[in-house]
Amino acid sequence: MSTLAPPGAAHRLSALVEDALGGPLPLRLRAWDGSETGPPDAPVVVVRSRRALRRLLWQPGELGLAQAYVTGELDVEGDLAEGLRTMWAAQRERGLRPPRLTSADRARALVAAVRLGAVGPPPPAPASQARLRGGLHSRARDRAAISHHYDLSNDFYGLLLDETMAYSCGYWTSDEPDVTAVDAQRAKLELICRKLALRPGARLLDIGCGWGSLTLHAAQRYGAQVTAVTLAGEQAAYVRGQVRERGLTDRVEVVCQDYRDIRGGGYDAVSTIEMGEHVGDAEYPAFAAALHRLVRARGRVLVQQMSRGPGTPGGGAFIEAYIAPDMHMRPLGETVALLEAAGLEVRHTESLREHYVRTIGAWHRTLEERWEAFVRLVGEETARVWRLYLVGGALAFEEGRMGVDQILAVRPGPGGAAGVPATPSGWYEDL
Repeated sequence: MSTLAPPGAAHRLSALVEDALGGPLPLRLRAWDGSETGPPDAPVVVVRSRRALRRLLWQPGELGLAQAYVTGELDVEGDLAEGLRTMWAAQRERGLRPPRLTSADRARALVAAVRLGAVGPPPPAPASQARLRGGLHSRARDRAAISHHYDLSNDFYGLLLDETMAYSCGYWTSDEPDVTAVDAQRAKLELICRKLALRPGARLLDIGCGWGSLTLHAAQRYGAQVTAVTLAGEQAAYVRGQVRERGLTDRVEVVCQDYRDIRGGGYDAVSTIEMGEHVGDAEYPAFAAALHRLVRARGRVLVQQMSRGPGTPGGGAFIEAYIAPDMHMRPLGETVALLEAAGLEVRHTESLREHYVRTIGAWHRTLEERWEAFVRLVGEETARVWRLYLVGGALAFEEGRMGVDQILAVRPGPGGAAGVPATPSGWYEDL
């Protein structure tokens, strides 16, 4: 008389996951003992060790999954984007979500976890996870948050980005395949300068200047006098080097400081490119008031900022733990309202959501093509953090859970004079 073999770890694990999700798992599962279960044509999630399960027991949800992925305890075989897309589609279409578990459900889950050998003390957080201290959006904590992401090293970003060193959404002027990431970034820089009406001698304040792509473009191509502000010491050093190399020391001043410490005013234009997400929710009204204070009457303000769709999270546990700690995103309309409440008149908004899918796609291809170089530079764990970040970010923009917008505002002059052209058509000619 034959007996059935006991179920493998994958089958036990699948039952646990399906109880937690409230429905069948849309992915195929392979466990450390070689057992497999799930749809045969679905992306394969590989659970390499029991340690991954312990992470999920102690840290259920997105953060536990991310910790297991970046450490290599959990992996996706093949296309990571397809695996994430399949899971999110099932959650959206089939309503997969954690049900309310009874005491009996929890007891069964604990027994199954014991049988899988997953019960034990919580594993330590991966070394790449941010560890911030101090009050939320205090100057010291903001400096540490910015340093965690942007001071990874100039060599790292030099390997990832194109020659413009622009770490923000590009502007793709065509669907043709011969339009490159460099073309898209240069078009974005040109478009911003046109929207700000820069001219020789115009005073531009670039808050959150990054590696200086806009600062250098505005000074070199338009002859603007630029004050470039960043909290990241690595960025400030890089921009100063580029300013000297390009002979722009008479046009560019680089300041390493918090935006709250910027003094003076009367700037003809103020730009802040994907920096507003780091300001904080409670602090944003004061940030908007600073933009109003720093620009002259009839001067222009260009905010390029990531947003979120209504009802979707403003970042997520993984992003906030590994990429941009303390970041906050809101729907576009709420940001517009805050700028208007500060006394700025919003004259033009433009969504670049689909542009970011292509921009991040270019960064991800570079990461994969230069994978071994990235691993040598920052280690495999950090490289896996960036793979998950870029793949997940591109999908969030693709599916409309996140967006990015250019918002052009003006500080009205006496009698409401704005000095903005009747139509924006000239901004786009021959980009």
